[in-house]
Amino acid sequence: MITKEIRLVSDEEGVRLDSWLTEKIGGFSRSYIQKLIRDGNVEVNGKNPKANYKLKLEDRISVFVPEPEKLDVKPENIHLDIMYEDDDIIVVNKPKGMVVHPAAGNYTGTLVNALMAHCKDNLSDINGVIRPGIVHRIDKDTSGILVVAKNNEAHEKLSQMLKKHDIKRVYHAVVEGVIQEDCGKIDAPIGRHPVDRKKMAVNTRNGRNAVTYFKVLERFKRATYVEVTLETGRTHQIRVHMSYIGHPVAGDEVYGRRKQEYGFSGQALHAKILGFVHPTKNRYMEFDSGLPEYFKKLLDDLRK
Repeated sequence: MITKEIRLVSDEEGVRLDSWLTEKIGGFSRSYIQKLIRDGNVEVNGKNPKANYKLKLEDRISVFVPEPEKLDVKPENIHLDIMYEDDDIIVVNKPKGMVVHPAAGNYTGTLVNALMAHCKDNLSDINGVIRPGIVHRIDKDTSGILVVAKNNEAHEKLSQMLKKHDIKRVYHAVVEGVIQEDCGKIDAPIGRHPVDRKKMAVNTRNGRNAVTYFKVLERFKRATYVEVTLETGRTHQIRVHMSYIGHPVAGDEVYGRRKQEYGFSGQALHAKILGFVHPTKNRYMEFDSGLPEYFKKLLDDLRK
């Protein structure tokens, strides 16, 4: 572990702690510094501050930088559906059933395992050893497009775009029931379910701002085909919001019907379009993955 103690000079008073440390300690991104602060590895006058703490002239700042963790996630030669790749980013079309990054119970067969084999050491390390390169996620049983960062500069810029809602994310879904409105906006905060901590829920007391837009593409006898656009990106946002308005995503056994009746596992939800300004080339790029076979078959069955 590396330990540093840094003192302020007079014209640095009032500066945010995370910004100041990023400048003072070379070689670390602001996201990594913020993680050090969250993990209690930064002390100001012997106490653990928040990242937005405004520095005072007499403050004593100590930083503890842990030794890099040994990566125990192994590369695996798993096929990747690559839509675009350069030195900074890789855009992939994730199949339904694949977990994005290793976690309890899923340390192999993930998108990260496949990326490590394909990209070797060329993945950002901002999110640590378990999630190299991962800027944003989609659920295991959601298919569709993800952009992955191959270096920290690209990761930082993509993360800022996500934070500012500057990345276009359009999903297609089949939901239960017939939606009467042609389009709508769902503006309801999302947080942990008050009773079942494994689930998310609309939570007006402790939830975070969440906004989802939907547009009806086609109506069936007992279901609706919709296009859904995210303004924010909370965990399970589309699944929670559609369930909240009485139209859970078809096949979603967590937020919809427990009994599966659609002939496939998981929910009928596909991340179809992803658009963003390239983090280093500074030009807008947009990708459309089309609909996977399971989704097209479901639509055909519903039309019949």
